[in-house]
Amino acid sequence: MSHLKDKTVMVTGASSGFGLACAKAFAQKGCKVIAAARRKERLQDLKEELKQELGEDRVFVLPLDVTSEEQVDSMFNAIPEEFSDIDILVNNAGLALGLEPAHQADLTDWNRMVDTNIKGLYLMTRKVLPGMVERKSGHVINIGSIAGTYAYPGGNAYGATKAFVKQFSRNLRADLLGTQVRVTNIEPGLAETEFSLVRFHGNQEKADNIYKGTNPLTADDIAESVLWAAEQPQHVNINSIELMPTSQTWAALAIDKVLG
Repeated sequence: MSHLKDKTVMVTGASSGFGLACAKAFAQKGCKVIAAARRKERLQDLKEELKQELGEDRVFVLPLDVTSEEQVDSMFNAIPEEFSDIDILVNNAGLALGLEPAHQADLTDWNRMVDTNIKGLYLMTRKVLPGMVERKSGHVINIGSIAGTYAYPGGNAYGATKAFVKQFSRNLRADLLGTQVRVTNIEPGLAETEFSLVRFHGNQEKADNIYKGTNPLTADDIAESVLWAAEQPQHVNINSIELMPTSQTWAALAIDKVLG
C-alpha cells in the first residue's frame, strides 16, 4: 500500500489536462483530493467518475479562481474539516496565450499569464504553506515548463512566467530548510492537452498543427512524474524533473545572416 494513502492533496487547475490527470492519480492511490478549478461542472464530473471507479467519495470539489486573492483567502472556509490539513499542494493552474513576437503580443494575454502562472501560484502557496510548516510535513509541487529554461520565438511572457516558477521553487527550498516541507518543480516539454487550444484562443486547426507528426507527452505522463516525486521517502526531495518527448530536443542557436 502506498504511503500516500489518506493524505490530503489539493490540485489546482484540476478540470482538465495535467491537473485532471493528477487528481485522478492521487485519488487512485487512496488520497483525499481537493479538486480546485473555475469550471465546476467538470470538477463534478471528475468527482462522480472517481466515486464510481473507487466505490467511495474521495474528492471535494472547490470552484476557485486562483488569480483572485479574495477567493484564495476565503477558500478554507469552504473546505470540510476532514480535508483541511493539506499534505500536498499541486500548483498546476496555468496557461499560455498567443505565440506572437513581443512587439506584436497582446498585453491582455501577458497580464492573464502573469496573473495565473505567477500570482495564482504564489497566492496558493502562501495560503497553504503555514499549515505545512506548523505540522512539519508537506510537499509543494509546482508545474513549471521547459520554457522557463529554453527560450523560443513567441515564448516571451509565458517563458518568463515559468522561469519565475523555477526560481520561486528554488527559493522556497532555501526558506523551508529545517521544516521537513519538500518542494518540487515539474518541467514538461511538448505535451498534448488543451494547452495549445487555449494558447490559440480556441483555434483547433492551429492547435492540432503543433502536435502533427509528433509523439508528445500526455497528461498521464506528467501525473506519473508528479506521483513519483510525491512517493519518495520523506528524506528525499526531488528538486526538479525536466521531461520531454523523445521527438523533442533543444534547437540550434538562431543566427541572422546579413549578406552584403
